[in-house]
Amino acid sequence: MTGAPTKSASGGSSVDRYRWVALTNTTAAQFMAQLDGSIIIIALPAIFLGIRLDPLDPGNIAYLLWMIMGYRMVQAVFVVIVGRLGDMYGRVRIYNAGFVVFTIASVLLSVCPFESSGGALWLIGWRLLQALGGSMLQANSAAILTDVFPREQRGFALGINQVAGLSGQAIGLVAGGLLVELDWRAVFWVNVPVGVFGTVWSYLRLRDNGVRRPGRVDWWGGAAFTLGLGAALVAVTEGIQPYGGRAMGWTNPLVVALLLGGAALLAAFVVIETRVAEPMFQLGLFRIRAFAFGSLAGFLVSVARGGLQFVLIIWLQGIWLPLHGYDYERTPLWAGILLLPLTAGLLASGPVSGRLSDRFGARGMASAGMALFAATFVGLLLLPIDFPYWAFAVLIALAGIACGMFAAPNTSSIMSSVPAHQRGAASGMRSTFQNSGTAISVAVFFSLMTAGLANALPTALATGLRENGVPAGAVETADALPPVSSLFAAMLGANPVQQLVDPGVLASLPPAQQATLTGREFFPGLISAPFHQGLVVVFATAAGLCVLAGLASLLRGPRDTRSTERH
Repeated sequence: MTGAPTKSASGGSSVDRYRWVALTNTTAAQFMAQLDGSIIIIALPAIFLGIRLDPLDPGNIAYLLWMIMGYRMVQAVFVVIVGRLGDMYGRVRIYNAGFVVFTIASVLLSVCPFESSGGALWLIGWRLLQALGGSMLQANSAAILTDVFPREQRGFALGINQVAGLSGQAIGLVAGGLLVELDWRAVFWVNVPVGVFGTVWSYLRLRDNGVRRPGRVDWWGGAAFTLGLGAALVAVTEGIQPYGGRAMGWTNPLVVALLLGGAALLAAFVVIETRVAEPMFQLGLFRIRAFAFGSLAGFLVSVARGGLQFVLIIWLQGIWLPLHGYDYERTPLWAGILLLPLTAGLLASGPVSGRLSDRFGARGMASAGMALFAATFVGLLLLPIDFPYWAFAVLIALAGIACGMFAAPNTSSIMSSVPAHQRGAASGMRSTFQNSGTAISVAVFFSLMTAGLANALPTALATGLRENGVPAGAVETADALPPVSSLFAAMLGANPVQQLVDPGVLASLPPAQQATLTGREFFPGLISAPFHQGLVVVFATAAGLCVLAGLASLLRGPRDTRSTERH
């Protein structure tokens, strides 16, 4: 242990002051890293317009998906590795390097020199580097706090840290809508001053106080884990895309090969970790009930929460806001604003839940949070598509409260259950479950929604176009657009009719019919019924995942009073 704070001559505790320095710095980093995972979702229409690339062109779907999912994929893959490196070489050292990497990538993103596909590749590439920096921050922030806060204050500290991350995801939606009003590059500029300040602050004030055991890097295990999980997540991204005339690509031989290859490599990782002298991750930690079941619960709730975020964005931007008279250009901003009750619920419940878990343990609080989260999904699926906003706001506020009730106690339980010298790797694995769950949720819920649209949308589309005078030949051409393109149109708050119908055909129609087809209500009205069918399936699935997460939380066992500080 190096550089431990000591009592000051005046009797005040420099230890207490340092704890608050560590909490404020790591909380700012967690907020920034998670905000950047969601800020781009709302800003995507402006970004694609800025680089002159049509996001609804079927050939550009891959760019759109990688812009959304690439960040989460990199975080999921690398958090375990950088967490283990923190255990070996110093958590603060890896954490500080993460600030530098994140800031450099943000600068490069904000100066994109290309347009069209070249611009998209530039942004995707530096987003992946930014995600690496974010994973270095995320993997080590919880371990740093666990090092400096005693058990009786740990839930409170980790609660603030975790809620900052979750609220960053939610506030990113509003920030993205506000910043694109200035310039699409502003969604990347905003990170630069924060990153520079955070880098200098962390280098000057943070010190390594944790147990550190230098050792050799487990290259084989690291390679197997990185390639295995990476292959599986790439397969998930490819599986959402159309293939061979089908709505989705799950039968694509490449997707099948990546899934099988990823599973084989992850199995090899397990074997390697049981045989090397200094494994990247001690699989024996899964024998600790609080760690094993807490990680499982965290994964399940991440899948459910990721689905909630994406479906709510589609619901608001693609349907509810246009039906209520909002122009498509303004729906990204207003979708973020209307989701603020979700953030308010998180901010209200997170620190309080952390405090209560310090006194009474994590199991009851986390399980109650999952019961409430499941109930909010049931409430949301009972709402009509054109809902009264007050009912929607109450339900998403309750969802935020539920997530806050779960996040802080669950993280505190996981981090307090593991030996001190393995906190970095344990935090990394916890973050891997969380980020993998978010990435997988996109695939699961997009697949469910796309399947619903593939069954119901073509008939509704053909009927709506014929009723407004579109010739039969043009209707057949419109039917050829993949359902996922319509889903993305709804998510981006765009009217895809001008992509669905040939501009010449559209111009030949009477002005009244042109106005109907390109107006605010035609596409939202068209997609409402098919969307609701998919929404019921999605929210019912998410509610079931929350029930399973609550059961897993109960299985973590009673509060463990044994200290892991000395091990």
